[in-house]
Order: sequence, then C-alpha cells, then structure tokens
Amino acid sequence: MHKSVVALSAGLITGANAFWRMECPGRVGLARMDPIVNPGEVSTHVHAIHGSSGFSENADTSSLLAGDCTSCRVTQDKSSYWHPALYFQNADTGKYEIVQQVGGMLAYYLLYGDNITAFPSGFRMLSGSNDRRNYTVGDPNQPDRPKSLWGSMKQTTQDDLAQRAIGFNCLNYDKTPEGTLYRHYMPDKAYLDANCKDGLRFETMFPSCWKGGNAKDSPNHKDHVAFPDLVMTGTCPEDYPVRLPSLLYEVIWDTAAFQGKNGQFVLANGDTTGYGYHGDFMMGWDEAFLQKAVNTCTNPSGKIEDCPLFNVVDQGKATSCDMQLPLPQVLIGENVKGPVAKLPGSVEAGGDSGDNGNGHASSSAAPMPTLTYAPGERPSNSASPLPGQIFKDKSSPSAAAPTTPTSAATYGAEATYGVEAAPDVQPTTPPPPPPATTPAPETKSYYSTQYVTNGNVVSKILWEEQFVYVTEYADTTTTVESPAGAAGGRRRRGAHLHGHRHGKLLH
Repeated sequence: MHKSVVALSAGLITGANAFWRMECPGRVGLARMDPIVNPGEVSTHVHAIHGSSGFSENADTSSLLAGDCTSCRVTQDKSSYWHPALYFQNADTGKYEIVQQVGGMLAYYLLYGDNITAFPSGFRMLSGSNDRRNYTVGDPNQPDRPKSLWGSMKQTTQDDLAQRAIGFNCLNYDKTPEGTLYRHYMPDKAYLDANCKDGLRFETMFPSCWKGGNAKDSPNHKDHVAFPDLVMTGTCPEDYPVRLPSLLYEVIWDTAAFQGKNGQFVLANGDTTGYGYHGDFMMGWDEAFLQKAVNTCTNPSGKIEDCPLFNVVDQGKATSCDMQLPLPQVLIGENVKGPVAKLPGSVEAGGDSGDNGNGHASSSAAPMPTLTYAPGERPSNSASPLPGQIFKDKSSPSAAAPTTPTSAATYGAEATYGVEAAPDVQPTTPPPPPPATTPAPETKSYYSTQYVTNGNVVSKILWEEQFVYVTEYADTTTTVESPAGAAGGRRRRGAHLHGHRHGKLLH
C-alpha cells in the first residue's frame, strides 16, 4: 500500500485553543442578593445578575436547573453569573444613579490546557475581593512586568494572581484596543471623559485549577480553586491538578453617558478604586452535557451558533427572562436604580471594612494611578491570548481592520467587546508614547504564532508556511524533507525565540 500525505507542519503544534463566548444580553435581576456569600440573607450591596430564572437568595445548582428560562442565549446554560453594579455619584446633587450596561455581559468559556473537566454539579466560586482597596503587585502606574519574569520576581502567589485577574478596559473604537487585564484599577472620571468615549469594560478572570473530588466550594469560596501561574494560562499548583474551563467575564458600562457631569463612578460596594471589583459563578449546567460541550464545542470562531449541541435563542428571548421567585420582603420596593441619596444598603462611597482582601488592613487612600493608553499586542491565535494582549482579536497587524460598529449597543458585534479593532486613526490629542515594554509590531508575515508555557517561562514561536511530505509503506512511516529547489516543495524553516526542529524546543 502506498499513499502520500501533505500537511502543514504548524498543525503539529495546534491543539486545544478553542472557546465559546456565552452571550447573556439580559439581566434576571438587579438586587442586593448573593446566595454564595450571603445565603438566605440580604447582600450588603447590589449585584447585576445574569443567567437562570431560578436565581434566589438560597439558590443552588438544582434550583438553577429548575429555572424556566435563562437570560443567556443557550438554553442549556442555567448557570448564574453576577457582579457588583456600577453607579454614578453626581457631585452637584450628591445623588447616585445606576450606570447602564451595554449588551448585558459575556462569559467566555476558554478551553486552555489538557484534559479539561466540566464544573461538577454544585460547584461555585468567586474571583476578586470585595474589601480590597489597594494594589500590591508592583506599581499600578506601569504595565505588568513581562509574564516570563513573574516567577523569578516571586509574583505568582495566589494573592498576586488574583489582583492581576481584574481589568478595566478603556473603550475607544477609533483606536487599537487596549489589552485584556492591562489596567487593574478603575480610571477616574477625568480620564474616562478624555479617553474612553465608548465606555469602560470590566474584566474578571476566574481560577481554572481545581483540587478535584468533592471540593465544590470552600469557606471563603476560593480555596478549592487556584489560578495558573500566568492568570489566564500557565501551570497549575501541584495541589490543584484538575483543569477546569477558564471563565472570563466581560461587562461594558456606559460611562460616556455622564461626560460633562461633575461626579465620580462608584461600585455598588462603595469602591471608587476598582480594586474591590469581583465576580460570582454558580454552576447551572447538566454536568454530563457540559463535559460533552467541552469536548465538542471547539470551533475556533467562539460563536455559540457554531456548536451543534447548543440550542441558541435570539436576544429578545434572553432579555425577557426574569427571576421566578419574588424578591425577599425587605428588598421589595427598594430603589436600586436611583437617583437616591445613598447607595442601596446605605453603603458609603469610598468606604471599606479595613481589609484589603488578604487579611491585612488597607492603607490610606493613595493617589489615583495614571497608567496611560497603550495598544494591546495582537495574538495570532485568537483563542489563546495572554494577559495584556488584545483579547480575541482575529485580525493580524497587516490585515484590513473592520469598520467601527454603528452603535456600541449592538449586541454580539465583536468590535463592541474589543474583539476586532476599528481602523486606527490619529486622535485629536495624541496619547503619550506607549511604555517601553510594549512589543513592537511584527513586520514579517508568519503562518501562525504560538505561546508555549513551561513553568514560569513563556516561549513565543513564529511559524512560516511549510510542507512536510510523508510517505507510508504498510506500517512503516518515513519523513522525507524535499531537497532545495525540488519541484512542488518548499524549504522548511521555523523562526522563533528558541531553536526548533520538528516541533522540539532546543534551549
């Protein structure tokens, strides 16, 4: 038997760089409820709640699955996703009013790593710390140090990684997007008015390493999971050997609607810094179905419509979903949208409990950081970005950019979420030059780019197009390189940061 196979050698290294982008255009509630932190009680602050109509102050996986609808567009996803709401405090009146969300929220299910295990029934977790009011992993006025240095700088503790898992993306569709998780604090209003004409995107990355077994929760709702050492990707701690789907929340708030008004933006928990932003997740999938989706829904587009398992409904159906059970009696009639003289729950703006999220008293209020705009580096593999890169940008540096979306509220338009950059134009006031650590754009065209993590070292591999000819006789396979100049063949060469031959890294 004789057969010839022609393949791109870059295929030797492609793999689980898949994801799906769960669109949740509606909210089932805006209320002081949190069944993870305050089960059976009223929460201290208002949350925007997305997902199953079975959400309540006592919700668990079974009650979420029993919900008759979901504000997300895949009917099989009855999970609950919630996060603090954002308010604007008017300096002239002293009153607070809710800031409108743009397009609901997105929950990215990123399939990083090998042998990914579905969240078990009953699973829940948090990311972020409600009481944190400072940043302790370096200078927030500067971009994060290169990821390959985090280990040697001893900046891979879980507390360090948790602080880097929160991001605030300044949206201006006339410029190349900022990188995901580039800025770890909420910019003040003067900066937002001057630079972020399309709003502010809040980003929350969740831990994706799990202890396994029956560890479906923990007393602080965090210790049963851990971040890999690069926050989004990387190596899991030894005690957390099971890889879960990597969750990333994106929520856009229409901060631009308040341009020209005197005041400040305040999270529902009273935080004006952003360091206390957080997110909550409660599992609401059928566990077996979610595992099948992890194994099947691997289309690199990330679109829920491209997964044959999902029953996808339109935006109108999703936005019509509300909580089935009535609010707790004490919350009925509470004005959570404003204008109100005090934040719901009588939370004080700028106040905190004196704990920075790590058991230590927070320091006095520090000056607002001044980290300036810098365009994010575009990952060639749109399904495998690293912190500080443009998340899910499908275009390459040389590719024609798509047009600016006609409306920031156009739900599902990828540019709305910074997925694809609008055409670069010169701003009226040129931004400061990007920091020296910003990678220079590639000037050479490559077939693909891959980031390979080994411990705390990140290697970037750039591939040129190449052909490998494989001739198979019976059960014996021989690989033959075509000689230089041979007809129909191309000379194979890998250009990268480390030596490479047939997919092997040589240091």
